[in-house]
Amino acid sequence: MRSKAPLMLMEQMVMLLVFALAAALCLRAFFKADEISKQSEVRDHAVMLCQNVAETIKDSAETNNQLVLSAVASRLDADARDADMGFTLLYNAAWTRAETPAETAYSLDVVRLNSEVPGLGTARVTVTDSENGAEPLFSVDVSWQEVSAYA
Repeated sequence: MRSKAPLMLMEQMVMLLVFALAAALCLRAFFKADEISKQSEVRDHAVMLCQNVAETIKDSAETNNQLVLSAVASRLDADARDADMGFTLLYNAAWTRAETPAETAYSLDVVRLNSEVPGLGTARVTVTDSENGAEPLFSVDVSWQEVSAYA
């Protein structure tokens, strides 16, 4: 009578191979999910930062109607030289203000746009990923009423 041990050993090896392949697929799926989660977290930070700056612009337009972006730049501790045309804030990977340009991971750009409507100020607030080829993460246009244009 022949022994069934070699057949049983083959079955166990095939089962081990199937489980190893399933584990490899699961690990790949987990790593991809982690990567997507990190991208979503970065985009969420960018959206929140753009919204905060847009609300600051609208608030400054209500209180200081003449040089809105200059007022916003001074409130955010940005370089206020010619800031009414726009300004840039630099952030590191932890979303805190970057001390040096070398540690910059993200940048927030506020640029005044030319509005075709008299009495309407417009600016674009954009957060870009400086580490990945200056890819824009989020952008929002902000408009405010300039009362001085009607006076």
